[in-house]
Amino acid sequence: MSEADKVFTGSIPEIYDTYLVPMIFETYANDLATRIVALAPQSVLETAAGSGVVARALAPQLPPDARYVVTDLNQPMLDQAASKQGVDDRITWQQADAQSLPFDDATFDTVVCQFGVMFFPDRVAGFSEARRVLKPGGHYVFNVWDQIKANEFADIVTQAAAEVFPDDPPQFLARTPHGYHDTGLIERDLGAAGFAQFTIDTPVRTSTAPTPRHPAMAYCQGTPLRNEIESRDPDLLEHVTERAAKAIAARFGEGPVTGMIKGHVIVATA
Repeated sequence: MSEADKVFTGSIPEIYDTYLVPMIFETYANDLATRIVALAPQSVLETAAGSGVVARALAPQLPPDARYVVTDLNQPMLDQAASKQGVDDRITWQQADAQSLPFDDATFDTVVCQFGVMFFPDRVAGFSEARRVLKPGGHYVFNVWDQIKANEFADIVTQAAAEVFPDDPPQFLARTPHGYHDTGLIERDLGAAGFAQFTIDTPVRTSTAPTPRHPAMAYCQGTPLRNEIESRDPDLLEHVTERAAKAIAARFGEGPVTGMIKGHVIVATA
């Protein structure tokens, strides 16, 4: 993963939240919220919260006296999340690095991370920090995307971008969001971080968008793939977006489109 893979600035957070969140993140956020509510936590820490889709799903279901700390390394994304949440005295918004958390040992009942651990430069360190701040018997609940071939829109967009830049294809989506899909590696990393008990579930969902341009816009302009495209030629961002839209239309049609998405959901016990 390059440093640019972690840069969510400019218009990316708003496009991400408007296009990508309802298309692929909401369904998995609802899944995580359901799993967490079943654990009945009183104190929750979220790391790598992005634009806050899990907070919007989870907070309304937590008890009135719950404590919920929402963190992200990227302040623009955290600002976007807070702006969408509304007033909630139970929630604290705090910029924090998931690999070096500013919290005492054994502070939280649950730590949650939605599609964020793929961005950790040192995943064992991130897992170890989650375990450190969990109370004994607490739960670390997170998810990661499966390989890009199992996530149809992302795969098509990556191929379209490669056709525009055949000598130096942008690989952000395959490299980072879909680059940590090996369940054997996940198990080994959790073990190295001190987690002895965990489960891995792999639910398959569908991603629906009103037009083929919608997922093209989401991935090309609402993720750091945009940084990769613009670093090669800033004048070709719209061209790549349109090429991706045409490729999606060629496979799924010109109207509303539906593609497969697939991710792993992990619940580890401290």
